[in-house]
Amino acid sequence: MRKLLDALYDGAAGLAALFMIGLLAMVLLSIVSRLLHFHVPGTDAYAGYLMAATGFLALAHTLKKGEHIRVTLLLSALKGRPRRALEIWALAAASLLALLSAFYACRLSWQSYTFNDISTGNDATPLWIPQLAMAAGSVILAVAFVDELVLELRGQRAQPDAGDEALHNE
Repeated sequence: MRKLLDALYDGAAGLAALFMIGLLAMVLLSIVSRLLHFHVPGTDAYAGYLMAATGFLALAHTLKKGEHIRVTLLLSALKGRPRRALEIWALAAASLLALLSAFYACRLSWQSYTFNDISTGNDATPLWIPQLAMAAGSVILAVAFVDELVLELRGQRAQPDAGDEALHNE
């Protein structure tokens, strides 16, 4: 199961990287078209869709690599059982919030599909298509938070080093 979950997180990060390359292509196309005095409709909208897809699909991988911002002022003052209890509480709350976010992101995408909702720009993109990346990223993030909670409950979660933690809080 661990290999499957890690492959899911890595696959989402790989997809986020591809979307980031697509974002670069859209920005470059917009710049070149402006310099050469022609217009490619929808480049701004598609750059926005690709940016959102990149951000949402990279969330779970970022969490699993320990790169999310954590406020550890209170946590670093605690030791033993109180620290573990606070970790469990924080992971449970984060899991609940991530699950709610995933539910509503999936619902939004489904409603956009059902109502044939399209973008207001001249590209008229069906909005459920770019919203799928947001929904998928939210679902994968929820899975990652539940994974972290289960690992913490089992006592198998890797704790960041105190010295290493300071590097991530700049």
